[in-house]
Amino acid sequence: MKKLYTFLFAFVTLSVTYGQGFVVNIYDVDVYVSEEGYFDVVEHYDINFVQEKHGIYRNIQTAYTILNEDEESVQREIQISEIKVPGHTFETTSAFVRKISGELKIKIGDADKTVYGLVGYDISYRVHNAFLFNEESTQFYWNIKPSGWIAHFQTINFTIHLPENSGVSLEHCFVYSGPYGATGISEDFETNFSEGAFTGTSLPNAVSTYGESVTVLVKIPPGIIKEIEPAWPFWTTHGYALIIGALLFIFYLLWLRHGKDKRVTTTTAYYPPEDMDPAMAGFLINDKDDTSDLISLIPHWGAMGYIEMEEIDKKSWYKQKDVRITRLKKLPSNAPRYQATLFNELFSKGFDGEVLISSLKNSFYITMNNTKLVLKHAAQKYYIPKSRAVKKILGGVIVILTMVLALVFFYYWGLVAAISMVVCGILLSILNIFMIKKNRRGDAVLSELKGFKEFIKTAEENKLKMLLAENPTYFESTLGYALAFGFFDRWAKKFDDLNVKPPGWHSGPGHTRHSTMNNFSNSFSGSMESTRSSMVSVPSSSSSSGGSFGGGSSGGGFGGGGGGSW
Repeated sequence: MKKLYTFLFAFVTLSVTYGQGFVVNIYDVDVYVSEEGYFDVVEHYDINFVQEKHGIYRNIQTAYTILNEDEESVQREIQISEIKVPGHTFETTSAFVRKISGELKIKIGDADKTVYGLVGYDISYRVHNAFLFNEESTQFYWNIKPSGWIAHFQTINFTIHLPENSGVSLEHCFVYSGPYGATGISEDFETNFSEGAFTGTSLPNAVSTYGESVTVLVKIPPGIIKEIEPAWPFWTTHGYALIIGALLFIFYLLWLRHGKDKRVTTTTAYYPPEDMDPAMAGFLINDKDDTSDLISLIPHWGAMGYIEMEEIDKKSWYKQKDVRITRLKKLPSNAPRYQATLFNELFSKGFDGEVLISSLKNSFYITMNNTKLVLKHAAQKYYIPKSRAVKKILGGVIVILTMVLALVFFYYWGLVAAISMVVCGILLSILNIFMIKKNRRGDAVLSELKGFKEFIKTAEENKLKMLLAENPTYFESTLGYALAFGFFDRWAKKFDDLNVKPPGWHSGPGHTRHSTMNNFSNSFSGSMESTRSSMVSVPSSSSSSGGSFGGGSSGGGFGGGGGGSW
């Protein structure tokens, strides 16, 4: 079986390399290590093209995940500069593309010309940020011949020129070759160290093929190679966090001026503001057009005598409960537009003034969304117009900044920074919803609403008895507001022991009137939940479905990549 795998690998390798149409007869590499923390690479290729091609391309990996001294994975990006290919036309990928792909591509040749037979190429470039520093040594760890070359390399020679008086000897130099990850010292090279240079020459018949690497590791005594550290380390690694913090702070300053409501004194109130329905009260209390604001109009209409609700029991085990709403009379002509829109559309879906809530599924959400806009427009009389303009402009600025800065962050700090900016943009867009400031009229109304909401939350039995004595329908006239404020269950429970007659406009299965407040509360909660879910339900849409500080290995160093012909 092992022989079979070897045969298959050799067959695939030969097929791939033959398709590239060339063989590298001789490959010479000279590396000049500088004390200033970089090194220059000169690659010379003697290539025999057996098929007509335009030239070759050389890929150099620039983004790596390495292990630091604490065995933690860290991101490392090397920089390639001063690229030269004497005597040949060439082009390289842009800096932005390199950042996205994590790879530099050098494409050599002319699209209007072809080459055949023996051709020589020299590629030179400078490499920054490709040393590994630790207490014991500074490591030069470079893939002389990376595994991605789609070609046979017949002979490989390399020379690593080290700084003068580096203190390096042959025992500090290692060569690894073969498939990726091979950790044994290579037996395919004859090596030597002389006059400050580490040299290696491949042995006869030691051909390096596609998928195989040649990697050199040189351990240089610490202090010889300058470690280039950023002047502002935090900015280099986490500068995006400072920018995001600044954006949040600027947004906060804008909110203080154009969004923060004046701190109003809560005025004790037992009733809502005059001529204000639950939908508007719910909107103004939190500056949001919640679904519960519009749903609260249903008990409000019931208390006003416009509708009746009946809970219909399921007819069989597989059917859910339903709710029938019956129109008793039309809304008055002076009703707010959002009320009229919702009321008229609701009964346009039924027959003869009746509508089953189940019939609203997956269709009525459009009306709900449109009505929210009408409600929001009607509420603007309580807000400062300039605040609304700031909110609109800021919304557009947030979107543009998020897109631009996400790209900038990705270029300079990577994927995590870009995602952080997107999250920040989403957060600011959500917060921008509250970039709206009430005028004097709005502040006065808010003061009453806060007092009324607090009373619904904390009302005591004795006070409720007094209010019921003054107004026997107090509970049902305030029911819609409790629903809009999110306190329906708590509000209804307060009336359990007060002998309050349940509202007559809501009945259980079989048109049975509720006998107790607790019975009404349980039944009404179920009815409203069914109503809410049906009115906002939306149709479902279909969808289709390198290196480390430890020992060396073949292909484990910087300088990954490869090449081929085109």
